[in-house]
Amino acid sequence: MRDFQGKTIIITGGSRGIGKACCLEFAKLGGSIVFTYNKSKQEAEQLTDEIKLLGVGCLMLQVDIKDFNQCQQFAETVLEKFPKIDILINNAGIIKDSALLIMQQKDWLDVIDTNLNGTFNVTRNFITTFMKQKSGSIINISSLSGVIGLPRQTNYSASKGGIISFTKALAKEVAAFNIRVNCIAPGFIETDMLKDLKEEYLSKAVTQIPLQRFGTAEEVAKTALFLASDEANYITGQIIKVDGGLGM
Repeated sequence: MRDFQGKTIIITGGSRGIGKACCLEFAKLGGSIVFTYNKSKQEAEQLTDEIKLLGVGCLMLQVDIKDFNQCQQFAETVLEKFPKIDILINNAGIIKDSALLIMQQKDWLDVIDTNLNGTFNVTRNFITTFMKQKSGSIINISSLSGVIGLPRQTNYSASKGGIISFTKALAKEVAAFNIRVNCIAPGFIETDMLKDLKEEYLSKAVTQIPLQRFGTAEEVAKTALFLASDEANYITGQIIKVDGGLGM
């Protein structure tokens, strides 16, 4: 059985969706959880209570990952409480879909700044610790949109495609320090993001998925469990699609 007792796991955007599922799945296996939230304080507090009921440590911090200085302070706060960091999951992200023809520049910049630059801001501020330890696992949450591109998502696809390239480059850069860097690219997952899409679009989308259903946040989280575990010690620089076969 996978065991994360004594491990410290950092998860950005942990208060709901895939991030929340990751927090709970790692906590169930004994990991101490540090998670960030941006605006959803009430949900973050409820999750903290759930995690503590599992008998593990939990630290929630409000962080705007678009802000490099906030990410620097975030890292300093975490490292004061947890001298060793084992796993970092870059999950926080936003979506602002529209056709490029009418896309506002702000919507482009917000998505790139949060999804891609946010991944840099957080990872940059923890990478020195990982390298000094000569150990660690970094898991970046991308999207199927970043693998194959989806219409009305030029901003989102660009940000998530950037995360894929970031993952591969960093994996080569830090492999000599015994740090593994992998990426999960979810397809249609039942989260709040899915609720923002039109019903007719979703009805059509599910018919194109070979497994004929949408995925769950828990299924993505369990993929993260595997990639972070000793069972995946020889896996780095990989993009794992959790998409029911849609992107094959």
